[in-house]
Amino acid sequence: MTLIAFVRGDITEEPVDAVVNAANSSLLGGGGVDGAIHRKGGPEILSACRDLRASHYGRGLPTGQAVATTAGRLPARWVVHTVGPVWRAGEDRSELLASCYRESLCVADELGAATVAFPAISTGVYGWPIDDGARIAVQTVRAASTSVTEVRFVLFDDVAYEAFTAYG
Repeated sequence: MTLIAFVRGDITEEPVDAVVNAANSSLLGGGGVDGAIHRKGGPEILSACRDLRASHYGRGLPTGQAVATTAGRLPARWVVHTVGPVWRAGEDRSELLASCYRESLCVADELGAATVAFPAISTGVYGWPIDDGARIAVQTVRAASTSVTEVRFVLFDDVAYEAFTAYG
């Protein structure tokens, strides 16, 4: 069984096997969690992402999929990059959001990661309502078949922390 923990803090400081990056499809960095991971992790992460773009993901990483790179200078061993969906009123894209969590755990299993830290995927600039994003995240991780022993949801502010712990 996977232990689920909720942490109010900075995901780039989590001493886990794998940190999940809410990446954009280019894999080349951006704002929010993506920018923070690239800045703190250093050029090794960007270099590994460029290699992925040159080999397997020339058009970028598709929404809902996940791929791993080195964690560079982060305390984690790996970064699992996943592209969350942009929220759209009147269009149910919840399966794509759930896929981000499932696919990230599959990649973590392939790496042999025991501990994984997730941000609140798609709830920032991609506009997903935090309460719904929290519900999907926690339910998906609870239902996942994984060898990961601990999942930490690392939440940047009190609003996100409260939304996630409501489903804990």
